[in-house]
Amino acid sequence: MSGSLWLKPPRTQTPLPAIPRPRAEGGESGTGHATAPGAPTTGRTPQAPAGRPSPPGSTGPEAGAGPEAPAGPEALAGSPGSAGSAAPAGHAGRPAVGTPPPDQDGLAADPLVALAQRLDGFVAAAVHPDEIAAILESDGMTDEHIRLTYGRADSFSLAEDLYARVERRHPEPAAPPAGAWYGELAGCLLRGLVFALPGLAYVLAAPLLAAGHGRFGLPAGTVPLLAGAVTGWVWNQALAHRAYTWLGLGDRPAAARALLTGAPAGALAGAAVALAAAGPGEIPAAVFAAGQSLYLAAATVLLVLGRERALLCALLPLAGAVPAFRWDLPDALRAALLLATLAASVAFAALVLRPGARRGAAGRGGPPRAASLPYGLFGLGSGLLVLHAGVSDTLVSGAGAVIALTLSMGPAEWLLHRFRDGSLTRLRTLTTAREFRRAVTGTLVLCLGGYLTVLLALTLAATLAWPGAPWPTLPRLLTLLLIGTVLWLGLLLQAFGAVTSAAIVCLLAAAAQTVEPAAGPVAAGGAAAVLAALTCALLVRPTAHRG
Repeated sequence: MSGSLWLKPPRTQTPLPAIPRPRAEGGESGTGHATAPGAPTTGRTPQAPAGRPSPPGSTGPEAGAGPEAPAGPEALAGSPGSAGSAAPAGHAGRPAVGTPPPDQDGLAADPLVALAQRLDGFVAAAVHPDEIAAILESDGMTDEHIRLTYGRADSFSLAEDLYARVERRHPEPAAPPAGAWYGELAGCLLRGLVFALPGLAYVLAAPLLAAGHGRFGLPAGTVPLLAGAVTGWVWNQALAHRAYTWLGLGDRPAAARALLTGAPAGALAGAAVALAAAGPGEIPAAVFAAGQSLYLAAATVLLVLGRERALLCALLPLAGAVPAFRWDLPDALRAALLLATLAASVAFAALVLRPGARRGAAGRGGPPRAASLPYGLFGLGSGLLVLHAGVSDTLVSGAGAVIALTLSMGPAEWLLHRFRDGSLTRLRTLTTAREFRRAVTGTLVLCLGGYLTVLLALTLAATLAWPGAPWPTLPRLLTLLLIGTVLWLGLLLQAFGAVTSAAIVCLLAAAAQTVEPAAGPVAAGGAAAVLAALTCALLVRPTAHRG
């Protein structure tokens, strides 16, 4: 019953801050804009046609240039002249369409200066012009509007000008709450523990499964076990992403509803695949694989909905496997411990899914199901890499590698949080893009190095704790560390939305190891190099950490 469910909640994208609007003078229309007497109140800003571009620094065509026509969206109104509907040309006391209001000296105000004043807080905190361009584009400014209003070619040119005009100012980051890092670490270590504890189920079930040699040079019963486990990883990764998306939308009952319908379907799929892959004499292993699929479905529900402690309580009967390392336990006791764990997991999952059973809890249509497919493929690739790490000359050394990888997922998650928090802190304290790139690269190296150190320590600890376990050879240790690098960088890219790239790289590396097992170090090393290059290319940009 592998608990290697490594999907973390996706980073919820928050909208970029809206450009602040100038307070209009005069009467207020229904849309919050000043309206001239007799002007239409349709909520749109009439402007002259954009057939003739204005010179740099101007705010639009002159009065009388032609009949009025709709311009860009009203949300583009970054200039003073777009604060409301303008009166016809020549109207006494009214500026022409697109003309900024005069300043105190009677001169026309520069719209770029006015925009810089309104965006002062956003521009001052930016470390690269691309961040300003993203704010402008998110507010609906088109290149045509920018050319007519500000005399710049596009949003990037306008962003560079604003970046040069405003002095860099960054607010000091707020101090983290006392003990926050400890709480995060404790929660991540708890998740790592519940990932690894299901491995004790294999210790209890070993005498109950078929003995002897099976297919492909593996022990009998291995093929249905692996088939059921891989099916569960793929299905539950995709299901967890969909449920996390509902949680990000603030609809917990809809997330529970998605788990209520998806988790049983995943359990049935895993059991069916395991039974179909079973050969002669492997029916006991297929039955165990069906129970493994049911456990994976229940564990997915509990982990996604934040019930790690309930899952830990359900796994407590597996502690009875510890004496089995040295003494032979009765088969009835082994089966009872396994069934107790499975029953407790399913019962706890059913309790937390009660909100999803309410009528109408499915939500508003929901996120597209195709968006969860890359997460399932990432689960497939990462799961196959872990299985390859567990294939060794001896069962003990292979199991030690898998235990080390699963236990390391807790510290891996905490280090992902540390990288995210460190990047956000530097985004608010550094003033140039070059300084930010250097700082983020250093944080990335430290976090990855910390994870590999933890993985190495766990591997050595598992070797020492397991009676008769041989020391891992240098090539196998190097391959394990490379696989760990692939997993951690893949999780990091997944957290920042680049899950498709991570899934493709992991799948290609797993396929290469499947076709040619001797090419394991080369495949893992190539995948680690590609993911490192992608990470450096994507995550050193300030815009990747906004929102």
